[in-house]
This record gives sequence, C-alpha cells and structure tokens, in this order.
Amino acid sequence: MSAVERCVLFLRAVNVSGRNRVPMAELRALITERLGIADVTTYIASGNVIVPEPDDPAALCSKVRALISEAFDVDTPVILRTRTELVAMLEGNPFPDAAADKLLHVMFLEGEAQPGAVEALTDRLVEGERIALLGRELWIDYPAQGVHATKLTRAVLDRALGVEGTARNIRTVRTLVDLTA
Repeated sequence: MSAVERCVLFLRAVNVSGRNRVPMAELRALITERLGIADVTTYIASGNVIVPEPDDPAALCSKVRALISEAFDVDTPVILRTRTELVAMLEGNPFPDAAADKLLHVMFLEGEAQPGAVEALTDRLVEGERIALLGRELWIDYPAQGVHATKLTRAVLDRALGVEGTARNIRTVRTLVDLTA
C-alpha cells in the first residue's frame, strides 16, 4: 500500500494587513469537520494549507473556497499543487542565480495565463527585475530594492495574466515541499 501524497492549498491574500481574516486553526478544524479530511496542517498564517492529495483537486478547491466564504466571509482563490508538482517546479527554477531567497517569488496561478501575458508584464519591469512564465507558475525575481520597488502590483498581474494567483517566496516553497514529504 503506497502512502498518500500530500499537497498544498494556497489561499490568496488572507491575514495580510488585518484584512481577509482566516484563522488557520479554525480553518483546519472546519476542513476536517465539514469536508471529512483528516491530517490537515497549515504553515504560517498567510494561507498555506497542507492536506492529503484529493481524487478531484478542482472539487476540493471549490469546496474549500465555499467553506472560507461561508465561515469567514472571505472570497479567496484556492490553488492546489501536489508535492510532485512543487518539486518539479523547484527543479525547473529559471533563476537559480537569484540574489536572495526573499527576492525570488513564485506566483501560483489558478489556470493558464492568457496569451501575451509575459509581454505585457515585461513592459512594467524595473531595472534588475526578471520574470519567467513556466506552465501555471510565474516566477518573479525582484530587484535588489525588494518587492516594494516593483511595478508588478496585484492589479497589474491580474490584468496581464487574466487569471488569479498567489505568490510565495522561494524559501516558503522549499519549506512546503519539506512539509509535504
């Protein structure tokens, strides 16, 4: 009997700046109680939920999104990646020479980006900033001045990509890979 692979549910913009409050302990309990999923864990308060890989990922994302909306009055995309997908994504890192882990982010997209997304974003890059779209992930290597120096705001990214997503720095992604092992 093989072990069940674990996956991560990424929530967008929760528990940031006092907005979209979703207490992780309450969310874990609700997922277990209402959806019948055992062995639910979370990592930091910004919306990383680790669960056993479901048979129907889209259905689970939809159910968790509805649960969060009902219980916390927060509408947030729920984006699933399996451990296997996360490992492959890390192995395909287009910026292994990034200056710092805190400056290298991966934006997990709900679906495929619309055509022309990279070109639209390239026009907005500041000096020292790089992007790469690989499948359903947008890699952003921010400039030395950090995330606050970018012109790639959430609104700009959403408009160019045509799909919602949520970003994590590479250090967090590595930790999530370890936690799903």
